[in-house]
Amino acid sequence: ATGGAGAGVGRMVIDRARFGADPETIRLALAAEQIEARAVWKPMHQQPVFRREDAIGGDVADTCFANGLCLPSGSSLSPAQQQRVIDVVRRMHHAHTGSAVDVSELVHAAP
Repeated sequence: ATGGAGAGVGRMVIDRARFGADPETIRLALAAEQIEARAVWKPMHQQPVFRREDAIGGDVADTCFANGLCLPSGSSLSPAQQQRVIDVVRRMHHAHTGSAVDVSELVHAAP
C-alpha cells in the first residue's frame, strides 16, 4: 500500500466543477488501488466541543475541509509510488470529463 501512518501528508484542494469529481470519489478510487488518502481534518471551529465558542475567520479552513483531500507524501515515497497516485488522479479527471488536460491546473496545494 502507498501511504500509511509513517507517511507525510500532502493536501490538495479540488475545484469540483473543473476537475469533474469530488474528494470522496477520488479517495475511493485511490482506495481501490490500495492507496490511502483521507479527508482533510475538520476545522476546530466546526468541532462540536467548540460550537458555542467565537471563531475569527474560518473561510479558508471551511473551503479546505469541503474540497480537500490528504494524499500520501513524504521523502519515503518512491517515484513509482508517487506516479501511482498521480495516475489515479489523472484517470479520475479523464473519466469524469473526457479531458486529458494537465490536472496540476485543476488542483492546488492546500495551505
